[in-house]
Amino acid sequence: MIGFRILKRRRQVGADLVSRFRGLPVANVSDSMARMTAGGPRLRPLHRGGGMAGVAVTVKTRPGDNLMIHKALDLAGPGDVVVVDGGGDLTNALIGELMVSYAQTRGIAGIVINGAIRDAGWIGAHDFPVYAAGVTHRGPYKDGPGEINVPIAIDGMVVEPGDLVIGDEDGVLCVPFAQAESVYAAADAKQRAEQQMMRAIEERRYDRRWVDESLTRLGCEVEE
Repeated sequence: MIGFRILKRRRQVGADLVSRFRGLPVANVSDSMARMTAGGPRLRPLHRGGGMAGVAVTVKTRPGDNLMIHKALDLAGPGDVVVVDGGGDLTNALIGELMVSYAQTRGIAGIVINGAIRDAGWIGAHDFPVYAAGVTHRGPYKDGPGEINVPIAIDGMVVEPGDLVIGDEDGVLCVPFAQAESVYAAADAKQRAEQQMMRAIEERRYDRRWVDESLTRLGCEVEE
């Protein structure tokens, strides 16, 4: 039944590829995807620190209800990231200390909530990756409906089951399953190029001619 169902994940990115993405800043991966994909600036890291990379288990739930999130935590395993579209509603928290603790025992790699969380102090004192749009003390309901392992969208960022989901201090990003290898190659090359630029900056040999060349090309008037 559409709106209240649990599906199986049909494909997923491999563990080796997930591991390789852990060494890349989210910003560089985003740039390698033409800066056209983002989970929205409201999804902020609420844990103490550290990045996130894993395979998406998706949840679409009625705002304020976490029944299907509980089931997703039962289904998710080591290396998975539970990504929840709660409609962006901040009225009721969808997860808290107990659910995060349970997720840790299952080896889950992180939780992303397009909605609110609670027990922010406890979550903020620990390193388990939690990204959310806000915080409230008001608890959730557990009545459904909802769906697990269906395509979801968060501020225009489509997440399908088995996609790669990464996060750091700059936010959350989904890399589609079919493009994950090519995106990694581009992002890795960008990271290497930025490392070379950083060395040039530190050694005071960074070539800045491109700034004036761009201004000339764009027709900027410069008073002499």
